Formats: sequence, structure tokens, C-alpha cells
Amino acid sequence: MKKLKPIPHLLRVLTVLLLATCASAPLLDLDVLRTAEINNFRTPASTVMSSGQPNETQLKVMASAGIQHIINLRTPQEEIDFEEQAVVEALGMEYYSIPVAGAANAQSLEEILGALDGEPALVHCATGNRVGGLFAVNAFASGSSIDAAIAEGTRWGMTSERLQQAVRQNLLDN
Repeated sequence: MKKLKPIPHLLRVLTVLLLATCASAPLLDLDVLRTAEINNFRTPASTVMSSGQPNETQLKVMASAGIQHIINLRTPQEEIDFEEQAVVEALGMEYYSIPVAGAANAQSLEEILGALDGEPALVHCATGNRVGGLFAVNAFASGSSIDAAIAEGTRWGMTSERLQQAVRQNLLDN
């Protein structure tokens, strides 16, 4: 049996580990996404982004930039001029719908994001405000103060002062 020299063997092991890590890490081109003029586009987490409603062209850009999941918070009553789920799935991304008309469904969003195992995702609604609202509710549920939760919601896209006040009141009531 041939005895391995420690240094070359260690280099081979480190090389294999490095290649395995690179192969499993999602490749995400944030520069392309930032220049796609997506309404209220934000990157508050390394692999989860938020925005307002993307159009078909922007969804194509997202797919080519490495986004693998689209989570839509819009209700069925909010019509757009294309079938988003069909476009998303045709582009090879997974589509999720959590219709949100208020601060409900924050737990559903957290569960979906947890199941994605770090794969790149975009969470959107019409403007990005409801996205931020749900992240604020989840931050409060995780132990943040109301002010910190509202700040977290703002970071994720909750720019409407009216919604910030409604979320604040909802958190105070619970």
C-alpha cells in the first residue's frame, strides 16, 4: 500500500472541497438585477430579494441572473397583463403564491423561504410594501421590538407610511 504524502493529499482534499462548495453555491448576478429597472428592487439578504411587480422581460432577466424562485404576494383580484405563473415556470423557476391583503400569511412566507435552503428567490407584490410588511411581522414574532420590526420591514420594501402605521398598530394589538 502506497503511503500518501501529507501535503499533496491535503491539497487534493481541499481542492475537492472547494470545487464541491462552488458547485453547490447559487450563482447570482446582482449587477444584472440592479440594472433591470425592477420597481422597488431590494437585496436585503444574500439570496432573497424583494420588489414590486416584475414584468415578463424582468422575469427573464431574473431567470438568467440566477433567481430560482418567485414568491408572489398579490391577490388574484390584482390583475396584470400576463400569466405570471406560466411565464415563471416556462423560464425554469419555481412559482409560489401567498395572496396577502393584510399582514396575514407572514408565517407561510417564512416557511417557504426556510424550505428553499438558500436558493435565490424574489418575493414581490405590486410595489414591495406588503413584502416589507410580512418581514416586519416576522421580525416582531422573532423577538424584535416594534421599532426594529418596522425598520426591518422598511429594509425589505415597506415604504408606505400608511402601511407602516397599520403594521405598527397590528403589532401593538397582538
